[in-house]
Amino acid sequence: MKALIDIAENWFQRQGWKPFPFQKKTWKAFLQGKHGLLNAATGSGKTYALWIPIVLNYTRENPEYKVNKTKGIKAIWITPLRALSVEIQQAAQRFADDLETGLTVGIRTGDTSQSERARQKRNMPDLLITTPESLMLLLASKGYEKMFTTLTAVVVDEWHELLGSKRGVQLELGLSRLKAICPKLRIWGISATIGNLEQAQDVLLGKDDSFRANSVLIRSSKKNKIVVRSIIPKKMENFPWRGHLGLHLLDAVIPIIKKSKTTLIYTNTRGQCEIWFQKILEKYPEFAGEIAMHHGSIAKDTRLWVEQAIRNESLSAVVATSSLDLGVDFAPVETIIQIGGPKGIAKFVQRAGRSNHRPDEASVIYFLPTHALELIEASALKRAVKHEIMEDRIPYLLAFDVLIQYLVTLAVSDGFYPKKIYSEIKQTFCFQDITEEQWRWCLNFITIGSQSLQAYDEYKRVEVKPNGLFKVESRRTAMMHRLSIGTIVSDTMLTVKFVGGGFIGTIEEWFIGKLKPGDTFVFAGRTLELVRLRQMVAQVRRSVKKSANIVSFMGGRMTLSSQMSEILREELQSEAEHKKKTPELKALSSLFERQEMESIVPGEHEFLIETFKTREGHHSLFYPFEGRYVHEAMSSLIAYRLSLLHPITFSIAYNDYGFELLSDQPLDIQQLIDNNLFSSEYLFDDLQKSLNATELARRKFRDIAVISGLVFQGYPNRIVKTKHLQSNSQLLFDVFRDYEPENLLYLQSFRETFEHQLEEGRLRIALNRIMKQEIIWKKCKKPTPFSFPIITDRLREKLSSEKLKDRISRMKLQLEK
Repeated sequence: MKALIDIAENWFQRQGWKPFPFQKKTWKAFLQGKHGLLNAATGSGKTYALWIPIVLNYTRENPEYKVNKTKGIKAIWITPLRALSVEIQQAAQRFADDLETGLTVGIRTGDTSQSERARQKRNMPDLLITTPESLMLLLASKGYEKMFTTLTAVVVDEWHELLGSKRGVQLELGLSRLKAICPKLRIWGISATIGNLEQAQDVLLGKDDSFRANSVLIRSSKKNKIVVRSIIPKKMENFPWRGHLGLHLLDAVIPIIKKSKTTLIYTNTRGQCEIWFQKILEKYPEFAGEIAMHHGSIAKDTRLWVEQAIRNESLSAVVATSSLDLGVDFAPVETIIQIGGPKGIAKFVQRAGRSNHRPDEASVIYFLPTHALELIEASALKRAVKHEIMEDRIPYLLAFDVLIQYLVTLAVSDGFYPKKIYSEIKQTFCFQDITEEQWRWCLNFITIGSQSLQAYDEYKRVEVKPNGLFKVESRRTAMMHRLSIGTIVSDTMLTVKFVGGGFIGTIEEWFIGKLKPGDTFVFAGRTLELVRLRQMVAQVRRSVKKSANIVSFMGGRMTLSSQMSEILREELQSEAEHKKKTPELKALSSLFERQEMESIVPGEHEFLIETFKTREGHHSLFYPFEGRYVHEAMSSLIAYRLSLLHPITFSIAYNDYGFELLSDQPLDIQQLIDNNLFSSEYLFDDLQKSLNATELARRKFRDIAVISGLVFQGYPNRIVKTKHLQSNSQLLFDVFRDYEPENLLYLQSFRETFEHQLEEGRLRIALNRIMKQEIIWKKCKKPTPFSFPIITDRLREKLSSEKLKDRISRMKLQLEK
């Protein structure tokens, strides 16, 4: 083994590099035949940590490799993003070529052409870089077992991004099959830091004792030093509101761009990305040709051009979304600017790691608040980075929709024997507790369509052969299934093309549905006029008119992670007790003073409730600082429990910091305290009644129905519209509710609603914390700085952006008096 490691070290020396200890540890562990998880930061050389031992192992197993190269796939490199790193491919190919191994590296994703796929099918590359979805498509092809006989390694890159998602479950199932058919298989994951690393390794390797006993967790001691610099406005708002997307600080960003070779400006949403790009060019036209935009809806060719331009430093700045978080490696970007709170520590650290991949140099990230209170988030993030606080990623359990899709995938290829597959899936983390009864239900579901759908042939997708083999024989069923493989369910996307035919990108159906021919909108940095909508294609032409319509996308509002909300509360407590004065908290001193004039800044053992009256009615504001999802559930819960005491109707608003109950009569907070309305007792029952849980579960069921194959999303260029998908899935939901309430997919929709959407676990913890705190009820004369963003968010639903700005300006003037 020493001779092999010497080969790697000599190669590093020829490049003028020195291997890091974590790389050498990984080489050694892999060559010893171990499985494992490598914990290393972005840009720290993790590609070479695992690709090098894969190549070295190949040369050891095939001593005549220079004259007699063995055919077939040797390793699979799985990455979560399609914006796949050309650099992973280039780095891997470079080492293989320098050692004269003759090994080839190929990419297979949704962007790979049909001709390239066909070529790969005839002669698979030695290393295949792919996504979880493309791996499943390979398992759905005839003779896949033969294809994988030469496979010796699977590397799952950015495992923390897949863990805690259905794509992660999909991968768990895929790995369970590969383990069974590839006797020499080694499984490795690469993960940036997360709170539950040991559990992450458990989920990746599954419950198979032989894998777990022969595994290792390698942590890189090489820590990226991160410097967080807040862009603090010269004039601070005392009454902040979430509305201007941070554009009031645009002039502060320009000097940062000018003094850096390359700058990445991260926004949280694609809409915000479009607006920032437009506004920089509007105000500083000299940046034309030097600044670009990168997000998932822009055409692939444009994205690849931008990535290459970052590599060769031909752009000064790129405005991007999370499309540049992962999977795209490039030479050191000098500076990162984060616009608005990223809502999570891991995402912030990941983005910071995009700058300065040079050893011993700090990564610099600027934080630009979109409103004043986000400076508290900046102060909290600084502390999280310093103390290395990280979020956990909670794995899914018993995701039956993904299991059903997987079983049909196996039935589409060569078929499967249930006994064999049951023992394999029992070894996965997600399905370790599946019962025989649940397993039989899943088998019935794919063969006869479950109890209430037996009369309909379209749900009988899999046939059972006399020898017990489960197999899909219908070519139509097989084709529809292959088109539906995957667990990412989004709104229907429309293609945007010029009338002359040039492809621009994709836009969600709900946005285009609001426009008429002749309307203009801004997309991919251009002002476009809608000419016509034909067969899911929006045909457009360039326009010189100014447009107020900037493309917005669903999923624009993220919530605070539990660790992020905890350190945010701690920052506020340090302010309440005047113990700590970070530059950010100092900058907010006038806002805090104003808050103290009308109310208080709550301390560690205090829970603040504010009430006041305006022309709109009686406002009651609560500040758990737990993130918008928890507040959505908690506001409905409290409103429901209050209505049981006496009839009262509320209008509800919430943000990441708190929630508001607005009514036409005053609320007696003492009554709320005396009746223990924050108790976590009967939480599940009360939540179901307060939130119309059936309606929420019905919406969640749409995704479950699509993933499990109950509802077909359509053929390419003939996509089923979102509203039709919704109505088809709702019909099935109602059938199960009325005739088959024990249906596992129906029950799963409720479980996911409570566990993932409403974060019932976090809500319970928050309620228990509030019950132990002293409740401070402040009867205020007018809105406070803390209440202002929540009130203005509610107004946003009713007013256009221009009217909203005027209204808020008037309100601020009155409050400042």
